[in-house]
Amino acid sequence: MKVAFFNTKPYEQNSFEAQLKNSNHKFTFFEAKLDKETAKLAEGHDAVCSFVNDHLTPLVLKRLKNCGINNIVLRCAGFNQVDLQSVKELGIKICRVPAYSPEAVAEHAMALILALSRKTHKAYNRVRENNFSLAGLTGFNLHGKTVGVIGTGAIGKAFAKIALGFGCEVIAFDLYPNEKLKKIGVKFLDLQEVLDKSDIVSLHCPLTAQTHHLINKDSLATMKDGVTLINTSRGGLINTKDAISGLKHKKIGFLGIDVYEQEENLFFENLSEEILMDEQITRLMTFPNVLITGHQAFLTHEALAEITRVTLFNLDQLEAGVSLENEIKV
Repeated sequence: MKVAFFNTKPYEQNSFEAQLKNSNHKFTFFEAKLDKETAKLAEGHDAVCSFVNDHLTPLVLKRLKNCGINNIVLRCAGFNQVDLQSVKELGIKICRVPAYSPEAVAEHAMALILALSRKTHKAYNRVRENNFSLAGLTGFNLHGKTVGVIGTGAIGKAFAKIALGFGCEVIAFDLYPNEKLKKIGVKFLDLQEVLDKSDIVSLHCPLTAQTHHLINKDSLATMKDGVTLINTSRGGLINTKDAISGLKHKKIGFLGIDVYEQEENLFFENLSEEILMDEQITRLMTFPNVLITGHQAFLTHEALAEITRVTLFNLDQLEAGVSLENEIKV
């Protein structure tokens, strides 16, 4: 297949080119995001490869269809950016990468917790300025803390195991409790109980209509004062305005996020020479107890290799016309 690859980053292109040597597919790499203006670049191709921040709206999908595109492969797990009704109406086949490296994201979530709990990021900056004072760097032990895991799919499961390894009491909420996790000591409770009892809450659930702004002023009100909140899943799970209020009033003791609900025009770009117009993320960055990374939780060599492998596998199946293992059912 001839594939139009949108929103290309150097690390992705390197990963794909390494595996394309053993593939019959031909890729055209475009730096541009996929939108209503750039969709025309797909003309002359058999398929489109897009990322999580390429919004496949009804108009974009219609323009892709007009370019002869009947196949889309997402190089990500999430698909809330896709208008599935339009996909169905247009007869487009669409696949995703359901799991590439759960451990990569889970380990990053724990890295955020460790950095915040021991203020490593602040200590790093101090030492570089020859300041070896320990004042203000007192942290807290993870051992014995109650960690709440919201969502125990592949990533949440991996994170729960890591937290258990630190000697934490792990409680969790999921619509479908994981029996294997129960056997190793994870207690499944209802959502409100998990939020109420946790010293640390880590979000690992998908973004849906039901989970949008799961963390808001009402849910925060019942949580422990000084709670540590971690989000490596989807930015829309947290109401940013309410989180800022929670930080100001010390309801949230520490906030670590790798995703942000308005990240579309910020993350994955170098904006170091520009003035950020997003007032909410600018405000978040003023808090000393907030640590933000730019959607890099997935970014390991192992994860990139698996994303590439599964994407090429999806293209193989689409080309062969066989039943699609990773198709998004609509």
